[in-house]
Amino acid sequence: MDTDPRFAALPLRPGKIIAVHLSYESRAAQRGRKPAQPSYFFKPSSSVAASGGIIERPEGTELLAFEGEIALVIGSPARRVPLERAWSHVGWITAGNDFGLYDLRAADKGSNVRSKGGDGFTPLGPALIDASGVDPQDIGIRTWVNGELRQDDSSAGMFFSLPRFVADLSQHFTLERGDVILTGTPAGSTVVQPNDVVEVEVFTPDASTGRLRTTVIAGSGAFDASVGSTPTTDDLQREEAWGSRAAAGLPPVRSGLDQDLADRLHRAPVAGLSQQLRKRGLNNTTIDGVTPMHPEQKIVGVARTLRFVPNREDLFASHGGGYNAQKRTFDAVQDGEVIVIEARGEAGSGTLGDVLAIRAHAQHAAGIITDGGVRDYDAVAAVGIPVYSRGAHPAVLGRRHVPWDSDVTIACGGTTVQPGDIVVADRDGVIVIPPALAEEVVDAALAQEDEDAWIAAQVAAGAKVDGLFPMNAAWRERYDAWRAEEDARG
Repeated sequence: MDTDPRFAALPLRPGKIIAVHLSYESRAAQRGRKPAQPSYFFKPSSSVAASGGIIERPEGTELLAFEGEIALVIGSPARRVPLERAWSHVGWITAGNDFGLYDLRAADKGSNVRSKGGDGFTPLGPALIDASGVDPQDIGIRTWVNGELRQDDSSAGMFFSLPRFVADLSQHFTLERGDVILTGTPAGSTVVQPNDVVEVEVFTPDASTGRLRTTVIAGSGAFDASVGSTPTTDDLQREEAWGSRAAAGLPPVRSGLDQDLADRLHRAPVAGLSQQLRKRGLNNTTIDGVTPMHPEQKIVGVARTLRFVPNREDLFASHGGGYNAQKRTFDAVQDGEVIVIEARGEAGSGTLGDVLAIRAHAQHAAGIITDGGVRDYDAVAAVGIPVYSRGAHPAVLGRRHVPWDSDVTIACGGTTVQPGDIVVADRDGVIVIPPALAEEVVDAALAQEDEDAWIAAQVAAGAKVDGLFPMNAAWRERYDAWRAEEDARG
């Protein structure tokens, strides 16, 4: 055993700690995404803490969250081991707590170096269970906060098996004796406060690690902005840290539309809506130059906006990588919303690809509209989500664009789009409707549709267009009489 008390529960100080992003069905359902393959990040061994220790929530932060996890401790070196032999390289299992500080996620750009690498951010222990007699599909995990059970799951609830992590990682580098794999957390992870006590237990039918106990305290000393990034939060980080908007104390997102209004908008053609907006003095409400990937599909929804600025290499270095504005937007889109992307009409690179289309589809977005290009065009088409764009392009984002910000007023296809605007699209094009006018405009458009259908029927029966389209007084009188009869019939 290592003489450093932080590693008292381990055979030695880990050379590396590898953590899995998502592995439990319950957590994937909570996050709204399920990866096809495992993905990982590293944590430093200096973040390890023993049971009974403390973790500081740094000054100026609010979103320290626990993640109870099954920890695998490697017993013998593993390099390119097949799946069927992978578990034999696990020496022990124990309890782990993969603490994370969501206030620093944006600064990390996906690496988790600062958000999960702090001193005390990886408690392990308090005891080891010999893995040789353990069924990797029958390992339980429980987490308590101040004595209240918050997580209760097992390895049977994982969509990746524990041996798979060993086999996969050993393809890329040697797993050495003492290395630790943190295997992901189930649903129930949430924010903890100073003075909270978090306990994690890992158990099998025959053994238990005991409870891994950590006390949260308030840290002192603010981060120095002159030498590095400082904490920042937004509603998306709060929602993910707490586990839901309700738990974070955030108001429900106004996603989608009133169902009755949405139904009427689905019935109203874009051409008719455009006509009614023009009658009200709004001539610049169409998103021009974009074509539908699925012409048979109609889009009706509320705009969620994303803005790209022209590529400048230094700005792409600071804003293009990691968990950038583009990824945050596709993660945050809600049921019934339309992602509208400002790409300045520049189609010389993709503004989305198949992975982001899959994410938007999984979030039940109503559609995606971009006045830029689409990468992986056929794969995006196969996802099935309605997409309007300027066409296909093979180049990645950084060739022409920097993802800059979201949920702001943007320009797309020659018109201004604000978050919350109503977007309707069909084969004729895309229209943007100010929410305050939606009821009035759609009702007028539907009434005009009825009138136009009646006129078409008269022309089909042999009537001349002159005086009928538009209707003179005589034809108007006949139409009003017909309309009254139809209304009386219900």
